[in-house]
Amino acid sequence: MTKPANQLKAAFTISKYSLLATLRSPTSIVFSLLFPIIFITVFGSIVPNKAPVMKLAIAPGCDTSNMVFIAIKKIAAISLQRGLTAAKQSDDLSKGRIVAVLNILSNKSASPVPHYTVHLYAAGSSAESLQLLQIMLNDAIGKIDQKVFPANSSVATLSITKEPGRIYRSIDFILPGQLGFSLLMAGVYGSSFLLFNLRQNMVLKRLRVTPVRRRSIIAGEMLSRLFFHIISFIIMVALGYFVFRFTLVNGAATFLEMLAFSLFGLCIFMGIGFIISGVVQNENAIAPIANTVVLPQILLCGLFFPIDNYPHWLQQFCSVLPLTCFVDGLRKIAFEGIHIWQMPLTVGGLIIWTFIIGPLSIRSFKWE
Repeated sequence: MTKPANQLKAAFTISKYSLLATLRSPTSIVFSLLFPIIFITVFGSIVPNKAPVMKLAIAPGCDTSNMVFIAIKKIAAISLQRGLTAAKQSDDLSKGRIVAVLNILSNKSASPVPHYTVHLYAAGSSAESLQLLQIMLNDAIGKIDQKVFPANSSVATLSITKEPGRIYRSIDFILPGQLGFSLLMAGVYGSSFLLFNLRQNMVLKRLRVTPVRRRSIIAGEMLSRLFFHIISFIIMVALGYFVFRFTLVNGAATFLEMLAFSLFGLCIFMGIGFIISGVVQNENAIAPIANTVVLPQILLCGLFFPIDNYPHWLQQFCSVLPLTCFVDGLRKIAFEGIHIWQMPLTVGGLIIWTFIIGPLSIRSFKWE
């Protein structure tokens, strides 16, 4: 009597050689590991909460010896440009190289307290920066007024009380996005190209005559992606945590919970790769189809900037995409300390996507 094949052993064997093939593939390493590491390093190195420096030219004849000019000069977010001719100032202003031209004039008055007119020459190209500049100049003038006229009453007094809390750094936003980017690239591109090549080279056809079942092959491929993701996950989180102070609220427990949560993304993105590999007829068609799936999610799912910057109707669309649910869930687990079972909407959305993608990926699987 023939002994039945050990399907579990077959799945692990397939995953072993699939993992070795992935680690030897420069494309998989570059897109799934190297690119996210570069993005983490670049965005993690950005100085947080640094106000943009606005260039402000000084008009010919501007009074630079008064208290108002001295106060403006002390504002760190303003860079005063000296020695520019009127023609150069006009040219730079029209091309957006400077925000405005500053001119301070002393008003002739019998009052013992001097009075000045602060005039800004601006262009339409610097409308947004001009609003911020006005706020800064009004604040500087207001502080001078408080010193010169301390007896003047005010309609309100601003009071600030700071509560202790965690510091939200740029790496806390970027790193979960890059974990999603890595899993998306490895799942969609890696699985689609690998399965297509296995089918094209008749490897799957030869496996078909063996006792190995279809689900064991799929499970083996999923395990290989899981092992590769664990390796990438450890490297990226370690880089963010030890170099850029990425927040893991509960330490190792948060790390393990993020890793467990990644199983949702693994099933969805690898399933998309299975579907692509099953519907294409030649290898050249894989990249265009995969790009159609991947690129919109990279741009719309909040990997590099919040989706709150989009119009409301587009935010609604972005919020239902699987990568958005996955990345938002990782951020909540890492920084807010929320557990997986405390995110019913996020987990529910990922489960729905899993049930949609899973059956389609199995049905699209082809031996030859």
